[in-house]
Amino acid sequence: MAQKMRAAIFIEPGRIILGEKPVPDVGPLDALIRITTTTICGTDVHILKGEYPVASGLTIGHEPVGVIEKLGSAVTGYVEGQRVIAGAITPSGWSNASLDGCHAQCGAGTRHGWKAMGGWRFGNTIDGAQAEYLLVPDAMANLAPIPDGLTDEQVLMCPDILSTGFSGAESGKIRIGDTVAVFAQGPIGLCATAGARLMGASEIIAVESLPARAAISRKMGADHVVDFTKEDPVSAILRITGGRGVDVAIEALGTQATFEAALRVLRPGGTLSSLGVYSTDLTIPLDAFSAGLGDNKIVTTLCPGGKERMRRLMATVESGRVDTGALVTHHFGLDDIETAYDLFAHQRDGVLKVAIRP
Repeated sequence: MAQKMRAAIFIEPGRIILGEKPVPDVGPLDALIRITTTTICGTDVHILKGEYPVASGLTIGHEPVGVIEKLGSAVTGYVEGQRVIAGAITPSGWSNASLDGCHAQCGAGTRHGWKAMGGWRFGNTIDGAQAEYLLVPDAMANLAPIPDGLTDEQVLMCPDILSTGFSGAESGKIRIGDTVAVFAQGPIGLCATAGARLMGASEIIAVESLPARAAISRKMGADHVVDFTKEDPVSAILRITGGRGVDVAIEALGTQATFEAALRVLRPGGTLSSLGVYSTDLTIPLDAFSAGLGDNKIVTTLCPGGKERMRRLMATVESGRVDTGALVTHHFGLDDIETAYDLFAHQRDGVLKVAIRP
């Protein structure tokens, strides 16, 4: 009889429960990791609310930290008992997308029919990380050993939040001396602020209304924090920049209002780097778009994954150049996953990210 494990299972919109599933069988290229810490992402809340469709019965979660329990017969370069992370996006390393350098889109397209997913599999097309065990496909492309001395919580943001936030700065091609605006200082926006500082921005303007998040934003690198409940953020950013506008605007919330505001604060030739997961159609106002004559760019980015990306992120944490410790505000056991979802989905008690330990 197959060994059983506990897992957070999506049943239907509005209902994710703690249930039991068989521990996965390990194929030749796979690895089974025992989860020691994971978390809940804003995208998981989109799934809970029915705004992003997944199959009933799927284990949710895509931010794993754990220990290798069992290796597939063809997997080399790792040992059982090794502490590892895997990115939220799990490229195969051999697909057309991977070999073309677009690892985050490995698995997208006709192979699954059209779905806005890129290479995101954990908690989307295969069982995810909010469980006692996780099966990692293409293990040699995705498992990244955790450096000695780093705790689970220090690397917990690397699989998704840190990678996504940094990619907003990277895709925006921030240059030394740039002025950057980051709309919303949730976990991804805070990491985008940190990424903008690392990329060389000389002035970073964050848009956020919650005092606790504003304070963390300044620690992450923001020079100004605009409270959108007290003043129009577009007017405020144009005032701060002397009417010039920003070189790069990073949208990290996923709403029409923030997308449009990010477009309106760009200087001519500026770049809007979009990270938000949108649940409705977007419209682009003619004036904000400069009637298509403003030389602006709109770029989107899906969280880069793969073991080399994870290695680089953990090296950045290990060096002390970024500290995501303040992002973990609450702790739960896996038995309390439904309570954790309720807290996180309703953004109560100042929650940013939760650490969940099986």
